[in-house]
Amino acid sequence: MTELGLPQTILACLFDLDGVVTKTAVVHAAAWKETFDAFLREREGADFRPFDAVADYDEYVDGRPRADGVRTFLASRGIELPEGGPDDPPGAQTVNGVGNRKNELVLRKIRTEGVEAYDGTLRYIEAVRAAGLKTAIVSSSANTLDVLRSIDAERLFDVRIDGVVARERKLPGKPHPDTFLAAAHELGVEAKQATVFEDALAGMDAGRSGHFGYVVGVDRVGQSDALYAHGADVVVKDLAELLTGKGGAA
Repeated sequence: MTELGLPQTILACLFDLDGVVTKTAVVHAAAWKETFDAFLREREGADFRPFDAVADYDEYVDGRPRADGVRTFLASRGIELPEGGPDDPPGAQTVNGVGNRKNELVLRKIRTEGVEAYDGTLRYIEAVRAAGLKTAIVSSSANTLDVLRSIDAERLFDVRIDGVVARERKLPGKPHPDTFLAAAHELGVEAKQATVFEDALAGMDAGRSGHFGYVVGVDRVGQSDALYAHGADVVVKDLAELLTGKGGAA
């Protein structure tokens, strides 16, 4: 499997969506910042400490299910909200309300700005499938299917475990490994026979705690050291690097 930069024992590849397949991580970060800044401004006044779209996003939000991201970030500021319900209006002073406001914003940004895929990732997935490996998309996003269809990439994955599926099956999200483990199970492989491809620190934690055979960190924002610290076996800036043998494993 050296032509793919993976160990010979790998039979399946499990890909995160935002930041790995599509250039939507920055869109999510911007939507989170707008959401949290408005919430904090209303709660604390004009001298509030803004949400950091890099540090706070990476530490508390990136890769996590939407409600978990709300809880985790607000807890870092000593704020606790009632859960509310999935149908809470955007902006309601509940975990679900804040999360729904973020989702409303990100969908608007995706509609107006469109979705782009990383060409290097698409080339890599095509090579993976040509080599006979199985593929899955594993994302906390409830909009995964729409995004995949918008870039004509639904066909590239044998299995989809996303926010919708996780909610239906009551699977805890990243940093727990359950969604990745569910994908491996549906592909008919053991965790040690699968590689996780992630750009989020929470995704690295999931790959490590799930005892997957290999974990590839995708560094889009200059956090290579953090990706290694959270469990990456190798870190690349683009998955196409693995096709040339850069950073790959024998």
